[in-house]
Amino acid sequence: MTKTLRLAASALALSLAAFAVAPTALAAPDQGGRGFTARDMVQLERISDPRVSPDGRYVLYSVRTMDYAANKASMSLWIADLKARMAPRRLAVSDGGASSGRWSPDGQGIYFVSGRTGGLDQVYRTDAAGETAVQVTQAPFDVGAFKIAPDGRTIVISQAVFPDCDTLDCSKDRRAAKGAVKTTGVVYDKLFIRHWDAWNDGTQNHLYALKLDDKGVASGAPVALMNGFNGDAPTKPFGGDEDFAITPDSRFVVFSAKLADREEAWNTNYDLWRVPLDGSAKPENRTAANQAWDAQPSFSPDGKAAAYLAMKRPGFEADRFAIMVRDYDAKAPNGYRERELSPAWDRSAQSITWSADGKTIYTTAEDVGQTRLFAVDVKTGKVTALTGAGHVSGFSLGGGTLVYAQDDLKGPAQLYALSTTRKAEAPVKLTNNNAEALKDVAMGEAEQFSFPGWNGETVHGYVVKPANFDASKKYPVAFLIHGGPQGSFGNLFHYRWNAQTYAGAGYAVVMIDFHGSTGYGQAFTDAISQHWGDRPLEDLQKGWAFALSKYPFLDQDRACALGGSYGGFMINWIASQWKQPWKCLVDHDGIFDSRFMGYSTEELWFSEWENGGPPYQAGTTYSKFNPADHVDQWSVPELVVQGGNDYRVPLEEGIGTFTALQRKGVPSKLLYFPNENHWVLKAQNSVQWHGEVLKWLDQWTGPAK
Repeated sequence: MTKTLRLAASALALSLAAFAVAPTALAAPDQGGRGFTARDMVQLERISDPRVSPDGRYVLYSVRTMDYAANKASMSLWIADLKARMAPRRLAVSDGGASSGRWSPDGQGIYFVSGRTGGLDQVYRTDAAGETAVQVTQAPFDVGAFKIAPDGRTIVISQAVFPDCDTLDCSKDRRAAKGAVKTTGVVYDKLFIRHWDAWNDGTQNHLYALKLDDKGVASGAPVALMNGFNGDAPTKPFGGDEDFAITPDSRFVVFSAKLADREEAWNTNYDLWRVPLDGSAKPENRTAANQAWDAQPSFSPDGKAAAYLAMKRPGFEADRFAIMVRDYDAKAPNGYRERELSPAWDRSAQSITWSADGKTIYTTAEDVGQTRLFAVDVKTGKVTALTGAGHVSGFSLGGGTLVYAQDDLKGPAQLYALSTTRKAEAPVKLTNNNAEALKDVAMGEAEQFSFPGWNGETVHGYVVKPANFDASKKYPVAFLIHGGPQGSFGNLFHYRWNAQTYAGAGYAVVMIDFHGSTGYGQAFTDAISQHWGDRPLEDLQKGWAFALSKYPFLDQDRACALGGSYGGFMINWIASQWKQPWKCLVDHDGIFDSRFMGYSTEELWFSEWENGGPPYQAGTTYSKFNPADHVDQWSVPELVVQGGNDYRVPLEEGIGTFTALQRKGVPSKLLYFPNENHWVLKAQNSVQWHGEVLKWLDQWTGPAK
């Protein structure tokens, strides 16, 4: 780093100190306030996607707001000046809706996505003032993701097209022709027929390059980068601009994709493909040797190295993502030398961001109930945690400053700035969203605990006290079981399974990160595969017993267990295997018949890995841990929740659960959302969900007195 840059970074760090936001109710909620509710939760402003300008002066970020009456969310762009002493401000161009804000390489412009014209999502450009915007793209379909080339002369966008079409016009004409046909039958000859919450309409996400003029506006015909390629980039259903990268010389784009062949639904062989930005050649597979998942390509600023995330075991979606580095060397085989960075670091990396000098890679990873920001030395592999307790959901680097979004069990995400040059300085809080909305709300205090679980191994959990906690009282308990199963109920502010919605209603909350959970090492995560019904159940049982012994305010005679997805499977499993402690159960989109799930879910690689093969194969565990085979033992009242557009755990699983309960005469209810998927996302539906769940808990346990 030059002396000038060091001085600039020091000045910026000093200005950040002056920028610090005073502590508010989010950091230390006042006791005696009202309890937090689902209505509060869905109306909170949600901060995400921080992007620091190349010179480190500004951070651009997104804020999601909710019009509850209209049941509609809107996105806006905000900017904070990291040098000047002023509050963040909303960009006026957000009036038409704005998201995915990205700086131009020279830091003079801001590109973003909006559907303000004609209803289609297009790319627009503004500046740091954010007063006016010009339309950059005129794509025939929604722009799903985009990136600007380092030289600022090309934009790469994604479009949902028919893969056998050579032009965008061909896909446009075919869509029109399909819309004019009166028949509705659809013929499929391979999987996927549907994915997550959408039926396969024959289109795939493909990348296109467009030249940018001197004003940063696209001109000329789009260049197809994936013509003839059978696969999606970005990946479906959740992929974004992290799935592709443009080389520092602006000559190539590298994208992560899996071939949509006959085996698409049961393999995880995502590879990295390189294609010239001018479309002069077909995509070339750069990771063919690895039959497992390769993702998130990223290049060092000087172009001398590349990094990406890679798994090792084909077919296993929850394998550890290692950071792989390719050092380019003309004398080496294939022109590069490849190595795994920090192979002894037993955490799964989530992203890759290079420092300006190429000496450090920044990433996030789950870590013992937290999600931390880490710095990894590219030469030595030394890993350093940069953040402590909490959940880092996103971050960005520019001009020697890291800005990250962090939430925890007691409050939603805020932005923090951290200098990479003045390492002794504490993070500076940049935002204070929702302070007014939560000023009269009392949050429950959270505490992490640990105990010996299955095989004597350490297992962690959290207890959250009821709001306005009184140590002299005993409280009913909501025992929450997370999904995944490779997931975690850690120190985060969840927008579907939020512990504070129960604490606010007078319940204590207990959550156990059983074997199979993420953030405790890969062996801990691996332990659940083919053991869905024994090892995690033992952890839950021992965790509940430990919590009761440690926290006398937990009323063991007034407790209900709740879970979604795998957690819903576990609810249906404990309905026969461990029903004694529970006054009621809540199953959200959980598995009822494990064998049928293996035939009806869409991502077959998941159920086949977790059960040891397809359902027709001998030696699998579908029958070993199948709730449907033990309905004769069910007797605990159960609320079943199911989304009609859930193709991960299909509708029939919820109907089957409710049918079994009704036929057995077990007190039960079915809450059905025809327009929700595996998750309840719509604001008013979320409030209804929480209302019905809490009413069910109150009915069988009674709220705290």
